[in-house]
Amino acid sequence: MNDADEGTRGPGDSNVADYKVILRRVLDNRPSGTRLKLAAALGKNRSFVTQITNPAYLVPIPAKHVSIIFEVCHLSGGERAAFLEAYGRAHPGRLRAPHREARTRTVTVTVPDLGDDKKNRALEQLVVDFAARLARYAESVG
Repeated sequence: MNDADEGTRGPGDSNVADYKVILRRVLDNRPSGTRLKLAAALGKNRSFVTQITNPAYLVPIPAKHVSIIFEVCHLSGGERAAFLEAYGRAHPGRLRAPHREARTRTVTVTVPDLGDDKKNRALEQLVVDFAARLARYAESVG
């Protein structure tokens, strides 16, 4: 961000950039495929993850996505605290209750080996995407 940008941005904009910088740094230090897993868990495409991790885009991260981000990206305690502090500065009151750790369970699914790494990764991503959507559906009706 250069000095010319500063004059056109609102007071909370630097805080939005702050938490996006933290999230981008976290994702840069995670295994490849984490961005795709995050997109699937959020029910969005990969370009959405690019927007929410790029400080140049002032598109805020919706509060409902924060716990999913923490779960998929495995933020450390320090990373979470820094993210939540910047998020709270950018969006006061948006995270109404103190952030609770999302409870999760691990379910093992056996799938066929398709004999091709690319096909196997695509199948795994379909299963992850389906599970995330199914969980969101179950939460909305339950």
